[in-house]
Amino acid sequence: MKKIYSIVFSFILVHLLISNLFAQETDSAFVINNYDKNEYQIAMRDGKKLFTVVYSPKDKSKKYPFLLNRTPYSVGPYGEGKYKTSLGPSSFALHEGFIFVYQDVRGKFMSEGEYVNIRPQVKDKISSSIDESTDTYDTVDWLLKNVKGNNGKVGVFGISYPGFYSTTAALSGHPAIKAVSPQAPVTNWFLGDDFHHNGALFMFDTFAFYSVFGLPRPNLIKEWPNGYQFKTTDAYEFYLKKGALKNLEKEVFKGKVDFYKDLVAHPNYDAFWKARDIRQHLKNIKPAMLVVGGFFDAEDCWGALETYKSIEKNSPKTTNTLVMGPWFHGGWARSDGSYFGDIKFGSQTSLWYQQNIELPFFLYYLKGVGNPEIPEALTFDIGADSWKKFSAWPPAESKEKTLFFHASGKLSFEAPKETTAADSYISDPQKPVPYQDGIGMNRTREYMIDDQRFASRRPDVLVYETNTLDTDITLAGPLNANLFITTTGTDADFVVKLIDVYPDTLSSYVLKGKEVKIGGYQMLLRGEVMRSRYRNSFEKPEPLISGKTEQVKFYLPDVMHTFRKGHKIMIQVQSTWFPLVDRNPQKYVENIYEARDEDFQKAEIKVLRQADAPSSLKVTVLE
Repeated sequence: MKKIYSIVFSFILVHLLISNLFAQETDSAFVINNYDKNEYQIAMRDGKKLFTVVYSPKDKSKKYPFLLNRTPYSVGPYGEGKYKTSLGPSSFALHEGFIFVYQDVRGKFMSEGEYVNIRPQVKDKISSSIDESTDTYDTVDWLLKNVKGNNGKVGVFGISYPGFYSTTAALSGHPAIKAVSPQAPVTNWFLGDDFHHNGALFMFDTFAFYSVFGLPRPNLIKEWPNGYQFKTTDAYEFYLKKGALKNLEKEVFKGKVDFYKDLVAHPNYDAFWKARDIRQHLKNIKPAMLVVGGFFDAEDCWGALETYKSIEKNSPKTTNTLVMGPWFHGGWARSDGSYFGDIKFGSQTSLWYQQNIELPFFLYYLKGVGNPEIPEALTFDIGADSWKKFSAWPPAESKEKTLFFHASGKLSFEAPKETTAADSYISDPQKPVPYQDGIGMNRTREYMIDDQRFASRRPDVLVYETNTLDTDITLAGPLNANLFITTTGTDADFVVKLIDVYPDTLSSYVLKGKEVKIGGYQMLLRGEVMRSRYRNSFEKPEPLISGKTEQVKFYLPDVMHTFRKGHKIMIQVQSTWFPLVDRNPQKYVENIYEARDEDFQKAEIKVLRQADAPSSLKVTVLE
């Protein structure tokens, strides 16, 4: 692989690693000794050929099901005698025995055709119509007819973008596809996954990812192209000095990234984005579904939850299971899951999931072996340090309650009684709140669980916390922010964070050579941003009216967490989260992608906490 510069390489590597290019040396030897590799160019119905690699067990004494992974991130290494270091979703699957199939999706690496980001599904297909579902159908049909030793059954798996292709595989309608596992699946790139959350651009990820992934491919390729060289170790300073997004695009993308041009051309939730929302198609799904995600997934936590919920709503007869663990993006496949960031868990959560949930799922539906007895919803409670099984998600035993903001930074389930009350801060785009403490160039995955004490000490972050809890409180389900605000500007972003505050009396410990000062630790459980221009409609943005009380409501992805007795619940509110999220000018402009440096201005923002404007966070409490 050619050199890919640090930030770009780090971001792309996440996706390569979760495609199982990271396995142990023992797995590498096992692949070579026990599998034959063959490469094919499989013709689709429109004549385009997709590059496909098939790893078949050398043991021909029995028939095997297929496990298919379709990816835009390369099925390499390419060429005879060059093998992947591991196969399948886990080492358990590798040693069990399947026919593993990897395919470069249309338009990427060695596959022909035009690549389309989150290619829309064709609703009313004719014989020549193509989308990711038809490509999957044609691939499966070819495999069944041309690869010897198969048992006629197919499973599909994938994490992140390959998770999206797994979802589309479930829509292909091929009767041989019996089991599908979309894991952290890309689902909607405007509302909640990867590059936008509630219409706000996740700038850090966009520029890191597309500076390589978005480069044009004039010919078939076997290696990643060279990307932009970020000549700095301080991302905060780098992005701040570049100013408006149009300056950043000019330097990093240089007009070469077509998908960024699509972002600029479609700043609101229009037909372009709606066509790319796979949720609308999740109906009458025949394969069994195992939807997997991580509560601390920085990229596609939203996608996993929304995929599961959409199948439940639109395809109620489908066997549909949700698994959410204490994991970062792909952590269930590339770590043992015994810790994340500074927080230790009491078990190897990833290995337990692989052995007890994922492998039994595929064995049962593809080989007819065993009975997995997988619950409807399996979630890991970080605070209680244990797995919880539920017959529905959110749990039927849960109830909605509301945490209200009060004077002196207090937080409680009692509604405010004051007739006039508010807290204020100055939001300055030239001095935005950092998303993480410290200095670094690469966006870390650990920010999703990091200590928030650095933020709570800033004057432009409002902090509300409960009294010390005298009993455990378990949250299991969605969060919904409800802010009443005024601003001297005409646009604003709002970031709401839910935090578990540990007792001051806890002793420090050492984890992976680092001293963790866990006493008083403010562990982030969930953070989300809302671009207030979309407070009434993602399709039709509206400016805020300076000085007028406005209501800003938005969803924060679900949590599963027990706040222990002796801990506190904290909520933080701020208007910048940099450079994770692009800066809002705080002056309404029609298209933030085209904002000028001079459009950015300070604003005084007030968050009301009075009887007729009770700013709050609605939570789902397990009782």
